[in-house]
Amino acid sequence: MRRPSPARTRRAADQIGQHVLVWRKLQGLTAEQVCQRAAISRPTLRKIEKGDPTVTLETFLNVLRALGRLETVVDVLDPYESELGRARADMLLPERVRR
Repeated sequence: MRRPSPARTRRAADQIGQHVLVWRKLQGLTAEQVCQRAAISRPTLRKIEKGDPTVTLETFLNVLRALGRLETVVDVLDPYESELGRARADMLLPERVRR
């Protein structure tokens, strides 16, 4: 049995789903086109666009790839691209681990 997600997590999932939907529409892609490119079913894309957090990470990443947004998300999460991440890496990580 799944525990309910915290409210902030649910809101973030809803927002991300909305963003996926808007990116699809901005690019003039049909749901079917995205489904084919991501090798998923229409109900699965519907879950992502509605912010269902039960979709697998792999499936979500495949949809981002189909929308041309995968690299952007990867870059945004890169700790070395933030001041905090760079500062903490210099303090905590040995030289051979740093980029």
